[in-house]
Amino acid sequence: MSRTSFVGLCLLPLLITVGLFFVLPVFQLLIVGANSPSGLSAYSAIVTEPRYRQSLIATLVLSVATTLVTVAVATIAGLFLQRNVFPGRAILISILTLPLAFPGVVVGFMIIILGGRQGIVGDLSRAMTGQKVIFAYSIAGLFLGYLYFSIPRVILTIMASIEKLDPQLEEAARSLGAGTWAVHRDVVLPALVPAFIASGAICFATAMGAFGTAFTLAARIDVLAMVIYTEFTLNANIAMAASLSVGLGLITWIALALARSLAGSSVAAAG
Repeated sequence: MSRTSFVGLCLLPLLITVGLFFVLPVFQLLIVGANSPSGLSAYSAIVTEPRYRQSLIATLVLSVATTLVTVAVATIAGLFLQRNVFPGRAILISILTLPLAFPGVVVGFMIIILGGRQGIVGDLSRAMTGQKVIFAYSIAGLFLGYLYFSIPRVILTIMASIEKLDPQLEEAARSLGAGTWAVHRDVVLPALVPAFIASGAICFATAMGAFGTAFTLAARIDVLAMVIYTEFTLNANIAMAASLSVGLGLITWIALALARSLAGSSVAAAG
């Protein structure tokens, strides 16, 4: 067997998988969206129709806020966990990554238990102030739910990147008189920029398309995933659901492609 035939045989499963589960569904979405009564203009509805535009803006704001807070929290926690060894460290890391085992619906239920009508925060606030605080079904609850399943994904990436940093760069900065904050500001954080971009893009894309948590919590806010679900199931507007899906997919693809071009293929590492 020639080398070309061997490579082609190895790539065949990948090509079949990509064709069946990516190319054909996307192509069908494009066809269904274009067959709407408004034709190709259905694809612009995501920015021209007030309802869809508001859901897009809400989804973008929520996703960007989730990404920024997640990267900040994961960076602080990742630096501490990677640079310090203490009893129970492995258990703490396993607890922080526990949400990876939960689907979005379970995360939503956990937020309801925390801040729902019968939640812990509501009971405590009523006991202390006489008024029950309920936030689970608002954008605040959705934001906390997104943080819950986003932080574990990012913190693992940040910790892996910190582990690969060249310690000699930090030692050189300290030998020149730089303090702890200066070392982190001028050496560590700039070296982690590719990891921030890559993990932040994945976090943003995940938040943009998150459905399970939104389905459980989004009672007072329309995020794009819920609007697509409503158009498809309740309104039977399959063409509009398809065009909105294409718009959502295009936005997340642009974010991932931009992050790939900015971050490059490697993270600053030793060696």
